[in-house]
Amino acid sequence: MTTITTRTVEYPGDGLTMIGHLALPAGADRRPAVLVGPEGPGLSDVERRRADALAELGYVALAFDFHGGRYLDDIEEMLARCMPLLADADRMRGIGHAALDVLRAEPRTDPGRIAAIGYGTGGAIALELGRDGVDLRAIGTVNALTTGRPGDAARIRCPVWAGVGSEDPIMPPAQREAFTAEMQAAGVDWRLVVYGGALHAFHHPPVDQAVRPGVGHHPEHARRAWRDVVGLLAECLPVTE
Repeated sequence: MTTITTRTVEYPGDGLTMIGHLALPAGADRRPAVLVGPEGPGLSDVERRRADALAELGYVALAFDFHGGRYLDDIEEMLARCMPLLADADRMRGIGHAALDVLRAEPRTDPGRIAAIGYGTGGAIALELGRDGVDLRAIGTVNALTTGRPGDAARIRCPVWAGVGSEDPIMPPAQREAFTAEMQAAGVDWRLVVYGGALHAFHHPPVDQAVRPGVGHHPEHARRAWRDVVGLLAECLPVTE
């Protein structure tokens, strides 16, 4: 296993003090970098471990925050914060840019070689960075088939990969169709993978607190989705020694 270093980073965003997790690969040279966005409840050890895994592959990785250092395990509290956020493209972009500024400022980051991946709300934020015209090498999302303001998808400058569970009631077939229609109309290089039998947040390990109906872990598809995300990065943002 490659030796990595990690540290907590604090930065302002959305009127809060965000607390992210930065993971750095071994060495001192500049490397390609990846933003990692969490599901609606917020940054947890799941995303921290994913950032660490990316650092082991040679990437600088920042798992970013959008709840000011909190993890919202109460469903109603999470929805009360996330639903207005998901309806406000400018707020999502502001949160994404705040994290992107931190990642770009890291001396190990090659600022011209950055990708964004995200899950749920974090994936929606990654997509909004693309719709805002940010120079990204790739965008990868799971459970984040959100559509944007009319015409903004034409500003996406990189391939977009999206994964979703076939039985996800939060991202039903109509939502898939709206998302793919938006990407296609904008001329985006897009891919959608539908994981058969999987629910919403199928990638996320089981949690102790109550979850919404239609949410559940699918271990096989979780592993496949991670391999697909890593494959996207290997294709669009290869690590060169």
